[in-house]
Amino acid sequence: MPDNFDQLIDRRGTESFKWRMYPEDVLPLWVADMDFMSPEPVRRALRAVIDHGVFGYPRGLHGDATDLPEYAQTIVGRLRDRYAWHVEPQDVIFLPGVVVGLSAMCNMLRAQGGSIAVQPPVYTPILDVPQTAGLTRTEALLARQPDGTYAVDWDQLEAALQPDTRAFILCNPHNPVGRVFRRDELERLAELCLSRNVLIGSDEIHSDLIYRGQQHIPIASLDSEIAQHTITFFAPSKTFNLPGLQASVLIIQNAELRQRYQTARQMMLPWVNVLGLTAMQAAYRDGQEWLDQLLVYLEANRDFVHDFVANELPGLSMAKPEGTYLAWIDCRGANLENPYEFFLNKAKVALSNGAAYGTGGQGFVRLNFGCPRSTVEEALWRMKKALLLP
Repeated sequence: MPDNFDQLIDRRGTESFKWRMYPEDVLPLWVADMDFMSPEPVRRALRAVIDHGVFGYPRGLHGDATDLPEYAQTIVGRLRDRYAWHVEPQDVIFLPGVVVGLSAMCNMLRAQGGSIAVQPPVYTPILDVPQTAGLTRTEALLARQPDGTYAVDWDQLEAALQPDTRAFILCNPHNPVGRVFRRDELERLAELCLSRNVLIGSDEIHSDLIYRGQQHIPIASLDSEIAQHTITFFAPSKTFNLPGLQASVLIIQNAELRQRYQTARQMMLPWVNVLGLTAMQAAYRDGQEWLDQLLVYLEANRDFVHDFVANELPGLSMAKPEGTYLAWIDCRGANLENPYEFFLNKAKVALSNGAAYGTGGQGFVRLNFGCPRSTVEEALWRMKKALLLP
């Protein structure tokens, strides 16, 4: 039976960060958290754990396949079937979050010192994690094209990969600009990193949220040499709306690198909680039908937002994202001093402030269209009214 993604679910009385950050008269379309009910197989699996009534320590102290063999096998099968990417169970590690996983990667590199390269404008924690390990950050600004899409600026990337650069953090699909990088782009990115002995940390948390005409390619799946120099991070959290359950996965196919990572994360990262493990397994094993329906709904929302911005919001523009449920909207043509504050105060719509995504983000906002169409419509009409007020 089709899921009802049009259903309005009242989240204000819950512990929702998204819905309790702002006053009740504000529509929140900011943090990457969907307003849809998670798949029934996930809810059913969680109910069984809740009904059992005992919430002791789960397996998975070290987060590896030895502790959680059936979970690792689910991941191995999923990567094989979706991406033709063949990994072994021992390559799989479970963590409570992608951001903390990236932090542990930087911590692994702390003793060497040096820098981490990133591609702004990019997800704010990616900008921040190098400093948490006492490393510096170098930036390879993405190049914005005349049509609003983004491309890799190869000269900037080469300049950012300095002699002391230890790792490059790739965000693919890219948050916030919505790019899904092509095979040729990924191959060139990998070639540059390998030629400089730079580790690739690939944040692929939005990898399941891809629209028609696009293909997600895990960079580590390109060939075995690239795999040996890559740590890949992903999770069911964005895909199946499970971020509050804190369950993520990383893949390290290089045994020596995997051991270094495990050593670096000791006493830093706890195991995944029992509800997170349960939800992850159910989502990846039984959630595909729900995901297929979700992608149809999200693509229609994406197209609606794009057309509304183009036709109804003077001075604003955007390119259709190739992946994610996030619209990256250029407000510079509207001559707004601070678009985030303008729409929050004048339209009562909470968006993400583009400036928070680093270089190249000033004058932009990020809008989350992972919600019922009626919510999207209401937010956009509020934004239009605010723009047209004298």
